[in-house]
Formats: sequence, structure tokens, C-alpha cells
Amino acid sequence: MIAPLAFVVGLSMAKEALEDSRRFVQDVKVNRRKVNRHKGDGNFGPRSWQNIMVGDVVKVQKDQFFPADLLLLSSSYEDGICYVETMNLDGETNLKVKRSLESTLNLDSDEVFKDFSGTIRCEDPNPNLYTFVGNLEYERQIYPLDPGQILLRDSKLRNTEYIYGVVIFTGHDSKVMQNSTKSPSKRSTIEKKMDYIIYTLFTVLILISVISSIGFVIKTKYQTPNWWYLRPDNIDNQYDPTKIGVAGMSHLITALILYGYLIPISLYVSIEVVKVLQATFINQDIQMYDDDTGTPADARTSNLNEELGQVDTILSDKTGTLTCNQMDFLKCSIAGTAYGVRSSEVELAAAKQMASDIEDQDSDLSNFPLPKAKVRVSWDDVKKDEEIGLETVVTSRGDDDQRHAIKGFGFEDDRLMNCNWLKEPNADDLLMFFRILAVCHTAIPELNEETGVYTYEAESPDEGAFLVAAREFGFEFCRRTQSSIFVRERFSASRQVVERSVLMKTLYVLLLPPPGLPESEEFQNLLTFKFFQTICPLLMYFWVNSTENTNF
Repeated sequence: MIAPLAFVVGLSMAKEALEDSRRFVQDVKVNRRKVNRHKGDGNFGPRSWQNIMVGDVVKVQKDQFFPADLLLLSSSYEDGICYVETMNLDGETNLKVKRSLESTLNLDSDEVFKDFSGTIRCEDPNPNLYTFVGNLEYERQIYPLDPGQILLRDSKLRNTEYIYGVVIFTGHDSKVMQNSTKSPSKRSTIEKKMDYIIYTLFTVLILISVISSIGFVIKTKYQTPNWWYLRPDNIDNQYDPTKIGVAGMSHLITALILYGYLIPISLYVSIEVVKVLQATFINQDIQMYDDDTGTPADARTSNLNEELGQVDTILSDKTGTLTCNQMDFLKCSIAGTAYGVRSSEVELAAAKQMASDIEDQDSDLSNFPLPKAKVRVSWDDVKKDEEIGLETVVTSRGDDDQRHAIKGFGFEDDRLMNCNWLKEPNADDLLMFFRILAVCHTAIPELNEETGVYTYEAESPDEGAFLVAAREFGFEFCRRTQSSIFVRERFSASRQVVERSVLMKTLYVLLLPPPGLPESEEFQNLLTFKFFQTICPLLMYFWVNSTENTNF
């Protein structure tokens, strides 16, 4: 009895140990990641994350994770900004903008850290991701710090070549580790129900064994002395009337062994084997492979496999959690005119559901004992009206045709494509619309060397879809500096390209109210707003009506 039980428990322990060992290997890989650390005299060298200490100055390259909680000192941009992806922290795929202090903008190369020194005084380690209180003492000046200068561990640097930062919190003091909790023991519904059944059977086993032992004790005490064939003068302890306790305990153990097969120990072995095989099938399932990112399914634990087929309700705080968070440019309205004839997936799904409801309603109405002529006439009218509405949404395209050839762009309208918008009566409005799409954003362009096409890294998928649409309309955003944006415009089917630049400068406006008017902050804001409301359209007008590069 002990051997099968030990085998079952040992098999479960081996499975849990295998899964824990995989997590341990992942932790080791993370701790052994390399980052460039300032070794002294302006020289940076690789060092593993587990050896990074508070006060170290590190240099993080593009698409690398931050090894600890860092204070941003400078970046590859002149104004000290950088883009951060915090998907591992809060699940957000949109990029966050971080900005360094103006006093540390000059720390933009390895050599300047030769004599760099400063003092940071800040709050104690805490799990709050969105607050930070502290100050930096640098060059005999004290500068306040806020979360806009803090780069948290496990977030990734995006759209920025490199950043310099100083380590504030490491290891278990970092905010992401402060938020981590011990991995709970996850048990599926089937496993919990199986435990309940085992507990019930074990209780029945104990009850049967106890009743059997009580009967044996009574029979041994009152009847064994009369059984001469048992040799009362030389009897075993198990049948000795003078040692009732020993006899009862001996029979209890015997009964547990004899009735022990009531508990299906092999059931655990079978379920554990099935779970491991299910996890293997999940990892090898080609239907669960993401072609875009090249990521296969990875079942990190096999405890909850059967729960996947029993999901009844999903509660989510937003739609982005349940979708791929991808935006497609399908339709637009310019100067009161709607463009775009392609239907969205939501409209197609709604149309299919409407058609399904109509069929179900048709089958339900056919069961009513109504006059045939009356049912036929009224239902045909309803069905005809519904079909007219569906024709505007449902198309005859197959699933392969519905896939967009260009990611983020599913627009279809011959009035705007291939520079046909130049023939429209409101061409000036269309030109303004396309230029605004190409200029008003915070994205960073990246040139694909193989295809020669620009791709865009934006804070949100909305901006990415707008820029892809502007590129397909002939207004390609190609380059950005700290003060200018460069757009390549193609006005004809001959693909003749004109590159224009917009010089963006920050205007610091101080408007003083006339004597006798209140000098309140609200009044100052109102005057500033009115000024920009007047001057910005004029600046845009001069730029749009110029045929050459214009800087303003």
C-alpha cells in the first residue's frame, strides 16, 4: 500500500519540481543579462544584472530592459526624452514618454561621466508604480524628482538609441519586485472535485474499518475463550482476550489494508499523465502559433489545462485586454464628405449576427398556425428590408480577401487613392487633411532597408494607423529632429516626390493684462489660448500655400 502511494506522490512532486525548475532557469537568465556599467574614467563595460548596485551609472541600449529602477540622466535625443514600453508592468502596449532634468542633459557621452558625482535623496522602497518623491543634489543645486524621470525595472527602452541612468533601487527593493507576490498553488475544478471524492471515500474507509474493529473486539472478548480450536492456552496477541487494545489496533490496520483498494490511487497518476500530455499538445499546436511575432504557445504550468474549456464569463476593464489592440484606417470624413467603402469587422460581425437572428426568427414563425398568405406577405416584406440593409455591410469577400495587405490600412475608395483626390472639388481641404495626418503626431520613423518603406513606432496604435494612411495617400513622414519634421509629398501618379520640412519651435508668450483687469492665472490662460487660436491657423496657412520648404 505504501509503494503505490509513494509513487503517486513522487510523480506529482516530480512534475511540480520540473515546472519550478523552468521558472528558476528563467530567473537565472534574467539575472545574468548584461548591461553597460560605468567602470570609471569614462569607460563603460558589461556587467550582469545581479551585480548592479545602487549608485551605478548604466547605459541601456534600444530594445533592452532596464536592469533596475533608474533615474534618467540623458538620452540620445537633445531634449533628454525617451520612449518606454511598460507592458510587463501594467499591460499597456502604448509607449510612455520620460524626460530627464535639464541640468543633466549635457551627460550625453561616456567621457563626461569621468568626474560625475551627485547625491539622490528619495523615498523608501514601496510598491507604488506611479508616484516617486525625491531630489537630486548636483553641482551644488537641488532639483526635485518626479515619476517622469524614473525608469522602472522590467520596462523596455523603445524608439531611443540609448539612455544614461543612475540606479536607485535594485533587486527586491525595485517597484516591480515590491509588487510581486508568492506564486499561489493553482488547482483546477476537476482536481478539487476529485479531492472531495477522495476525502469522502477515505471517510467511508475509516468508518468501515472502525466498525469492523469494534465487532472484532467484542467477538474476541466474549467468544474467543470458548473456541478451543484456537488454543486459548497458547493464543496470539491478535486474539488474546486479555489484550483487547492490541487486538483491536491490529485488526484496524488489517482492515485498512484490506479495504484500501476503495481509494482509486491510480486516478491521480492518470490525471497527472493526461495533464502533461495536454501541455505538450498545447506547445506543439500549430493553430496557436503567432505568425506575426513568431511566438508559439507556451504552457508554463499544466495544473489548469482543463479549465481552458470551461471558461464561462470573462471580466475585463477595457477592450484592449481582450483584443490585439490594432487600429485600421477604414473610413474618414473630410469637410463633411464621407470617404471609405470598406466595412469594419464589427459591422461584418453584426451583419452576420443579424442574418442569423433573421433565420432563427423565420424558423420560429413557421411553427405558428397562421394563414399562409398572411405570414408569407408580411415576412417577405420584413426579410426584404433586412436584406437591403445587409447589402450595404456584408460583402462577398472571403476570409483571405478580408486580410489587409498593409497592416493598419484597410481603406478603399477610388476618390482618394492613387492621387485621385486632386480631381475632387475640395482638393484644398483634402490636402490640409493629409498634411495634418503626416505632421500632428509624436511617432518615430524607422526605414526598412529591404523594402525601402518607413514603419512607425508610435505611443498609441491610433497614431500608427494615421501615419500609415498618410503614407498610402502620398504624404510620407520620413524624418524627425528636435526642431523639424520632414514629409515627402507625392501629388501625381508619376510619383514625383517633394520633401517639405516644418520647423517646430516652442513659443514662450507672456501676455500682460491691461491696467485695471485682474492678473489671475485663469485670465492669463485665456489670453494665451486666444493668441494661439489666432496665430496657429495663419502659420499653417502660410506653410500650406507655399511650394517650397518653409520654416516657421
